[in-house]
Amino acid sequence: TGDIGNMKDQAHRLILLGPAILGLAAYLLPSLAHAHFGVGDTAGFAHGVGHPLGGVDHIIAMVAVGLWAAQCGGRALWFIPAAFVLVMGLGGFAGTMGFAVPFVEQGIVLSVLVLGVLVAAAVRLPLFTGALIVGLFAVFHGHAHGAEMPASALGIAYGAGFVLATAILHALGIGAALLTRRLGQSSLVRVTGGAIAMSGVYLWLAA
Repeated sequence: TGDIGNMKDQAHRLILLGPAILGLAAYLLPSLAHAHFGVGDTAGFAHGVGHPLGGVDHIIAMVAVGLWAAQCGGRALWFIPAAFVLVMGLGGFAGTMGFAVPFVEQGIVLSVLVLGVLVAAAVRLPLFTGALIVGLFAVFHGHAHGAEMPASALGIAYGAGFVLATAILHALGIGAALLTRRLGQSSLVRVTGGAIAMSGVYLWLAA
């Protein structure tokens, strides 16, 4: 029981340290990119990393995708986040090119609500159905990232930045879900899903 108690303490520390680690990564990655990008590219990369981290709706939705993927398990563990990232990239390209997508803000808020419900209810769907759901929401998130790209940023570097930040958020959600499962506390993920769904309701009413 002592070992289990120690593991729980370590898990709680990791969960608390997650946002700090993410913030540190967002701060350091643009600097590290100097080894591979020029100055203009690095500025675009920094903007790209920072954009998903600048909105609580983006952060919550990205983590929720990871939580739900871990709940579904199997191939969904990687397929659902990969589908989100891929379609988000396409949505981002559409945004940078000026293509209009209706109800972007509403779609982003709805993604928080729906993903929260899926996690809270631990819903398991066929693989491609789950990918289709997250892909639909990824269009809205990606378009928002692309449409808000600074004029001075280079598209490829900016896109790489917001894709990387999104993948990190997915990984945090997956890691948290797997860790709580290992500790026999899977119900915490469902409780988190309920909190995410309530956040979606609040964001919808506040919009």
